[in-house]
Amino acid sequence: MENIQQIIEKLGLDVGLTLDEIPQIDLYMDQVIQLFENKFNETKRYEDDKVLTKTMINNYAKGKLIFPIQNKKYSKRHLILMSLIYQLKGALSINDIKVTLQGINQKIIQEEMELESFYSSYLNLTRQNVEDFKADISERVKDVNEEITEDEKGNSADLEQVLMISSLVHMSNLYRKIAEKLVDDMTVEKEGKRHK
Repeated sequence: MENIQQIIEKLGLDVGLTLDEIPQIDLYMDQVIQLFENKFNETKRYEDDKVLTKTMINNYAKGKLIFPIQNKKYSKRHLILMSLIYQLKGALSINDIKVTLQGINQKIIQEEMELESFYSSYLNLTRQNVEDFKADISERVKDVNEEITEDEKGNSADLEQVLMISSLVHMSNLYRKIAEKLVDDMTVEKEGKRHK
């Protein structure tokens, strides 16, 4: 598994839409799609995958994952939310994303939140997550190599790959499950407040 570092370099783990890259002017849907396609192109698994489409944006609006737009244009705050949605949809259902972002959308509408400051914190955490991930992958590769027994050494390339994939998927599932539990707790909190 010597190629794991090369794979990591090609994944575009550091790619994120920074505040400086988001225009101060409102954008039409086609401009939003082009911005996201240009920025996140290297993060796609397959060349013909779409980062963002008109249907996705319309679904985000209909599903109330983003607050209502004005004059068919999307503000910087809409783009920040769409960037968050893009990252969240890799692990959470659209309904879970709606629950997660519901409070933020309400605070934006009521002008009770500085979204740019929140997003800066998010970007700082993602940069640290990438560094932590790179260190963790090295440890996982070492652990997988240690698990291969002497009898399995002849078939070790395939076995190492399968063990590594299984280990990574397991870790991903653990993180996803805790994220889903936190979403469930948000739902319970909101329902509890409604019943009081």
